[in-house]
Amino acid sequence: MNPFSSGTRLRDMIRSIRACKTAAEERAVVRKECAAIRAAISENDQDYRHRNLAKLMFIHMLGYPTHFGQMECLKLIASSGFPEKRIGYLGLMLLLDERQEVLMLVTNSLKQDLNHSNQYIAGLALCALGNICSAEMARDLSPEVEKLLQSSNSNIRKKAALCSIRIIRKAPDLAENFMKPAGGLLGEKHHGVLITGVQLCTEICKASTEALDYLRKYTKDLIRVLKNVVASGYAPEYDISGITDPFLQIRVMRLLRVLGQGDADASDAMSDILAQVATSTESNKNAGNAILYECVETIMGIEAIGGLRVLAINILGRFLSNRDNNIRYVALNMLMKAVTMDTQAVQRHRNTIVECVKDSDASIRKRALELVFLLVNDSNVKQLTKELIDYLEVSDPEFKDDLTAKICLIVEKFSPNKLWYIDQMLKVLSEAGNYVKDEVWHALIVVISNAQELHGYTARSLYKALQASTDQESLVRVGVWCIGEYGEMLVNHAGELEGEEPITVTEFDVVDMLDNVLKRSTSDVTTKAMTLIALLKLSARFPSCSSRIEEIVVQQKRNLVLELQQRSIEFSSIIHKHPNIKPTLVEKMPVLDETIFSGKRKGSSVAAALDNVSKAPSSVASLNLPNGLSKPPAAPLVDLLDLDSDVSLAPSAPAGDFLSDLLGVDLSSSSMSSGMNHTEKSGADILLDLLSIGTVPPDNSSSTENHEGIMPNAPEASSPLSSLSLPAKPQSLGTAQEPVVDIKLQSSPMQDLLDDFIQSKPVNAQPSFPSIVAFQSTSLQVQFSFSKQSDKPSTTSILATFTNNSSSSFTDFIFQAAVPKFIQLRLDPASSNVLPGGGSITQRLSVTNSLHGQKPLAMRIRIAYKVNNQEVLEQGQINNFPPGL
Repeated sequence: MNPFSSGTRLRDMIRSIRACKTAAEERAVVRKECAAIRAAISENDQDYRHRNLAKLMFIHMLGYPTHFGQMECLKLIASSGFPEKRIGYLGLMLLLDERQEVLMLVTNSLKQDLNHSNQYIAGLALCALGNICSAEMARDLSPEVEKLLQSSNSNIRKKAALCSIRIIRKAPDLAENFMKPAGGLLGEKHHGVLITGVQLCTEICKASTEALDYLRKYTKDLIRVLKNVVASGYAPEYDISGITDPFLQIRVMRLLRVLGQGDADASDAMSDILAQVATSTESNKNAGNAILYECVETIMGIEAIGGLRVLAINILGRFLSNRDNNIRYVALNMLMKAVTMDTQAVQRHRNTIVECVKDSDASIRKRALELVFLLVNDSNVKQLTKELIDYLEVSDPEFKDDLTAKICLIVEKFSPNKLWYIDQMLKVLSEAGNYVKDEVWHALIVVISNAQELHGYTARSLYKALQASTDQESLVRVGVWCIGEYGEMLVNHAGELEGEEPITVTEFDVVDMLDNVLKRSTSDVTTKAMTLIALLKLSARFPSCSSRIEEIVVQQKRNLVLELQQRSIEFSSIIHKHPNIKPTLVEKMPVLDETIFSGKRKGSSVAAALDNVSKAPSSVASLNLPNGLSKPPAAPLVDLLDLDSDVSLAPSAPAGDFLSDLLGVDLSSSSMSSGMNHTEKSGADILLDLLSIGTVPPDNSSSTENHEGIMPNAPEASSPLSSLSLPAKPQSLGTAQEPVVDIKLQSSPMQDLLDDFIQSKPVNAQPSFPSIVAFQSTSLQVQFSFSKQSDKPSTTSILATFTNNSSSSFTDFIFQAAVPKFIQLRLDPASSNVLPGGGSITQRLSVTNSLHGQKPLAMRIRIAYKVNNQEVLEQGQINNFPPGL
């Protein structure tokens, strides 16, 4: 007999394949065996069909193609004997999947076997359907499966429940058909049927809200099941590590969590049993920890009372003391969710969480650090910051980046005073200055500039820090800048604080330190350039060291870096040839504006967020701002609002000197006083147009279509008010989570006069249009009221009224709108950026429809605000404008 004929046993083929010493030998054996199987298929060999299919399945598991044997599966399934059907269904599940077109041919066989009187054949069909069911098969065979859910055989009911789960996942609209049979399974005594019934109910609740409401009436049955399992004694059949059927307990609690979410009555009913599970389950075994974790998940997911949540958080606190890294990690993950619900309860475990920051496992360290950041508040910021900075000294280099960033954020956000802020930042710079981002030490310099009473103290602290170490680049830069600005205070002991340790520093000591920084091989170009500027400034304040400073500066003329060469030549010329004007040139820098710098930092975050979201091409032009910050592009805002590209965007209330950076427009006094002609607008005109004050809405005849996606400027007004510029300052610029550039207008007497002027203009109103509710949520309502001028039917004035339906105040309230290109939109400043609880504010809009009478108005709105320091973003589309607008 041919050793590779269809009569070869599976065992012999496996032995031959395993005896192969090379991959080529194995391929040869498989190739010969596949050829023999193909020959048997072509001869319609019925005697060895099941053996051939078994060999094909082994060959398939080795990774060789076996598609030619798919029809053999269908033939075996159609046979009458159980052994043939078993091999056929096994091959069906292994060799085919739901994407195969051949699968359509098996539907009829499955239907017959599901109705078969033999429970084992029906079980085979259920098992196969549960593994390869497609959406079409689910709809065709769901009645048979639904009928088998009520079978008298527990094994069939269990398999039917598992098959029903697959059907519901493939066709969620069938979920309601299974809710009554599934509810009946919750009264089963057999644990195997019960656990599949619980899982089926969970799947049904996720797929249909109607089924969820229906299954809530079984909450008491589930509570009884869980109580019986918890209170039952030793059961050998279900016992795992001394705990009775932990799998059933976990599944039941998951279903209880789904039923209790958003339902106070159901949550109240299950509170007692959850407390019993939490207190009676042992935590020294993995099975017990799994039950406790699921219990905590359920308590956090339902409308539980405060005491029950405290109990759950205490369980997580015990998990943090466990030696198993996996248990501690899942506990930290759960505490991240719990901190938003009950911060006070999580605070009790603060010390344990801080210890997790020092763990050897990197994933636990990172998660614990994120949790510590959420726990920081005004009362514990000093203690937590001290512990984190102490750990910064001994932390691993790969962890210092995250740790430094979090410490800097904590110090900046919760700083009680500038002295503490400066001290902590100097500690961070001394320990991990190379891991500090540029914007952090820029911010520190801004704070130092504004703390005039601390200039001497800061200069002395930085001098001592530089004496101890010059390895941290950011520390060196801040130190060089401060010494250059306040070096004379360092020498004269000016501004000494009470309890400060006095030090004696001479002018030559200061110059020698700066000389050492220049000679340091690790100093980069930026640091050396800052050092040269510091030396230039000190040359006017330290007359005795002027010649020494000149020598140091002249030495840099031979530097290979062109930037340093140029600075050396220019600075030596100032020192040597222009001693009369040198004191004026090197005066102290004026106090830096913290508000403007903060706004620019936020603007930089907005730009980064916009770039990440929209993936804008690098060719888009952008304007560079000081300190490496860049202007956020306007175009990606369309992507954030989920609008078509054919829209015009209008910011809520742009203003201030920051506008020049955002728009690239010169708003200086010189540009305002010149260029007042018809060919080019001055900065003041652009500012007034953007503020929509002192201008008239554009007529259809003079309006130009905007192809840039930005609100077009209004034409110059003949009113004398159009030449006035208004004092303004940026109030908020969004955040990285809500990347929307928005600038609010500062209230001023001039603005009030202009508002009175605008309101006093006569308006010939047409017949009024009905007001509409433009947007409605649980806490906010937006109502639009409309008016028109009789001589301008295409222009509509809209008064938006924002009403707060909650008891909490909304701060940093920002309203934005986007319209199609054929509509021109103008937004006036809102009456306030604070919306009190139960109160309302207003904002006026003006829209000009260039296709009036042809296309209706359409608008998308976006509203951002803060509630209890939590940022909220709501948006929607308005399509219910009254006809005729």
